[in-house]
Amino acid sequence: MMVNTNKPIIVISSCLGFENCRYNGSIEQNEFIDKLRKYVEVIPVCPEVECGLTIPRNSIRIVEIDNKKELVQPKENKVITEDMINFSEEFLKKLNAVDGFILKCKSPSCGVKDAKIYTTFEKGRAIRREKGFFAESVLKHFPYTPIEDDGRLTNFKIREHFLARIFILCDFRNAKNSLDFEKLKKFHLKNTLLFLSYSQKYSRILDEFIYKDKVENLEALFKEYEFYLHRLLERAPRYTSNINVLLKSLDQFSDKITADEMKFIWSTIDKYKNGYVPFSVPLYLVKSYIIRFDLNHLMDQTFFMPYPEDLVLVNDSGKLIH
Repeated sequence: MMVNTNKPIIVISSCLGFENCRYNGSIEQNEFIDKLRKYVEVIPVCPEVECGLTIPRNSIRIVEIDNKKELVQPKENKVITEDMINFSEEFLKKLNAVDGFILKCKSPSCGVKDAKIYTTFEKGRAIRREKGFFAESVLKHFPYTPIEDDGRLTNFKIREHFLARIFILCDFRNAKNSLDFEKLKKFHLKNTLLFLSYSQKYSRILDEFIYKDKVENLEALFKEYEFYLHRLLERAPRYTSNINVLLKSLDQFSDKITADEMKFIWSTIDKYKNGYVPFSVPLYLVKSYIIRFDLNHLMDQTFFMPYPEDLVLVNDSGKLIH
């Protein structure tokens, strides 16, 4: 499959707006994914259909017997574990480049954390929730690649972290493919503040690669840089780190604004600190002053917009701050 590698490459469950392939033959529309598809290259997949199940179909479930999990279709008295594993392995091995996955929540194949586990083919309560079979294979093959489900992505903070990661990883992938040190340096410098918000520790480590006196093996350098980049991006920035980077930016123009303006900025940051407003509120406020004072060295920083502004959705699950 030919894809535009300049955009983030995202594998998405086909039933999330691409194909009527759910067990009952339906499709599930998703506002976020509808917006996202304009900015990314999508590889749609329905593991259940790909491993031989029909549309529509009787539902499947994960059954655990004697500590062994099987993927079964109870009404057909059918075990499809091997078919699912074989398809997953074959599909994932063919992916030359991928920057993220969005999978269907609660699915026995695609559920990232919430697939129900049963102890019997018959009706009964689930004993716990965990990864679906396809999702488990994804995590094995791509342990550091962003993977989320449509349910978790209704949370603003999770969605923000996912978006930042896929666009950063896409940019890095293109720099890496070029094996051009100047492109890596440019990538690093425009992400300086964003990396600081994620982790001061790993940000300093990445700095060391960029400011080396001599680079002898570019391929090895890119590989090491990538290793620590993934470590840096593993966890979303803490609100305290976001505030620290905002204050670092504020220092660049604090002597150019009035006491009342400074007081308003501080009160807005305080509202974010106490969970009354999302991070975008103080972020846009500080950015407005960067534009006003024409601070070009800050204008280019991805910290102020790591992904297309159109993808900032205000509707949320309600757990949006920190």
